[in-house]
Amino acid sequence: MSIELAVAKPHTHGVGEAPPKTKSQLLRSYEPADFPALTGREEDWRFTPVKRLAGLDSLETAPAVKAAEYAIRSLPEGVTAEAVGKDDKRLGSILKPFDRPSAIAWAKSEKALLVAVAPEAQVTEPVWIDVTGGGLDGATWAHTFIEVGHHADVTLIVRHTGLARLGDNVEISVGDGAHLRLVVVAEWDRESTHVEHQKARLGRDAKLDHIAVTLGGDLVRQYLSVDYAAQGGSVDAFGLYFADAGQHLEQRQLVDHAVPDCRSNVNYRGALQGDGAHTVWIGDVLIQDAATGTDTYEINRNLVLSDGARADSVPNLEIETGEIVGAGHASTTGRFDEEHLFYLQSRGIPEAEARRLVVKGFFNEIVQKIPDEGLREELTELVVARLDAGKFLAPADVEAGA
Repeated sequence: MSIELAVAKPHTHGVGEAPPKTKSQLLRSYEPADFPALTGREEDWRFTPVKRLAGLDSLETAPAVKAAEYAIRSLPEGVTAEAVGKDDKRLGSILKPFDRPSAIAWAKSEKALLVAVAPEAQVTEPVWIDVTGGGLDGATWAHTFIEVGHHADVTLIVRHTGLARLGDNVEISVGDGAHLRLVVVAEWDRESTHVEHQKARLGRDAKLDHIAVTLGGDLVRQYLSVDYAAQGGSVDAFGLYFADAGQHLEQRQLVDHAVPDCRSNVNYRGALQGDGAHTVWIGDVLIQDAATGTDTYEINRNLVLSDGARADSVPNLEIETGEIVGAGHASTTGRFDEEHLFYLQSRGIPEAEARRLVVKGFFNEIVQKIPDEGLREELTELVVARLDAGKFLAPADVEAGA
């Protein structure tokens, strides 16, 4: 199944009426004109090289001659996929853009891919969506809505490959008592640009396991925001990213606890090597006054493998009530641990292989969260190949296959 998402004239649902109370409720609008042009001096954009956004922040950017293609490998029983118009009332019911590129993606996308899982469906095999870029001749804007019915259980894998300049929004609705495992892989060709906002809303006792893997592209900026519609919601957000020389990979999360007795756990790990490699992780967790009984923790770990690479990591926690189960955050950024290397070498393991083992071990906790064995193995091989292709391993060691 292949669905091509076309380009449309701007469409708006208007500007939010509620006065802002927290960071999650600042300016939100479907209209790009409500957001000023980006300069890079804005707090939410100060780490991002806005000149490399490839026009995804401008209404004047020409549409791609060939749009990105969304292909569904298979549709197990209980799952449907179709292209719907932007007049579908579900669209925009969860995600209301809070930055300019997201608003432009809303305005420029005419149709959306709707993936729906029937209530109480127990889907035993993963549902795959392959997103293939249409090239660098212009930009593509897209919209996806994922609807998981009450008490359903499903695994959805979205994999991005090829060349593209893509700006898109993804809305995720997890019904009462449902469980969604969502894996998003950004495996773009090196020259690609991708700016994405994913917004999830969880029903009563709903569970979301979200795994983001980011390896390819020139600039990739992914924003995951989550809120809860009722008590008992649970989110585990895991991430893995590996930046090479010149790459900019940016991961942001905003978890908004506004109802009682919900939990969230955020765990992202990144590695980077090469001159100009830059990773950014920003984790925001808000616990509003009504969110008593909240249990939340977020952590980010970064492994710097060479000189000239830079990792920015900023955890933020805002708490409005003391009646919670627990809340915490942590961030670590460091170089390769030579003691680990020495330990492995002292047991007869060659240096190059020892380095590979340490990096694989660093990522292993995240890799094991991926609910597909074949994909786990393939991504591990890609990480090792990325490591071998860099300057972190001596060329002689790589050529010798040590």
